[in-house]
Amino acid sequence: MENQPNLIPRIAITSIASGLILMAFFTTMWAGIASGSLHAMEKGIEIGFFGVLVIAFITFAIYFFSVAKRFPKISTEEDKAREKKEGKWFGIIFGAEGLGIFLGINIVVNLGHPDLTIPVIALVVGLHFYPMAKIFRRTMDYYVATWSTIIAICSIVLTLNKTMTPANIILFLGIGMALSTSCYGLYMIRTGRGYVKKTPIDVQAAVL
Repeated sequence: MENQPNLIPRIAITSIASGLILMAFFTTMWAGIASGSLHAMEKGIEIGFFGVLVIAFITFAIYFFSVAKRFPKISTEEDKAREKKEGKWFGIIFGAEGLGIFLGINIVVNLGHPDLTIPVIALVVGLHFYPMAKIFRRTMDYYVATWSTIIAICSIVLTLNKTMTPANIILFLGIGMALSTSCYGLYMIRTGRGYVKKTPIDVQAAVL
């Protein structure tokens, strides 16, 4: 098949679908953290806004999983080697992120600043996107990393300086991080839809 190199592999669309599930989870988590600092009416607006996005992420994830079968399983030796390398580094980064969160929480608690627990978690989460950007060659990860890191650092500074009330800092942090994961989810939807448009329905898995 002369045009095979131009075909989008099935793993590309299933990876996006899996990523959307993660973005739905983390958007819910950060929005939930922020909602604790809101009054009833404000909480309803916030939950409604992010709730629509979460539903969209889950809906598109299901859709992408359902159309994945129209994408060929392109698997050259080069692809296998790259996937193995990316999987290895993903595991290392994921493990380092978990260790970083564990150490960060223990450090701030032992220093007498348990109020920095959530900002430190956000900081580690933001920083872990930098190596992810390099491994998977995604520019979007740099934007998400930078935004999330800035939000986390600002929250830490505001907490130490007592510039804002703890509730408002958590609100600022939660909304900021939820916007970050939401933008990433929207980016994934756009990318996935682009893949679907580029892949004809009648593409058969002669490469199954």
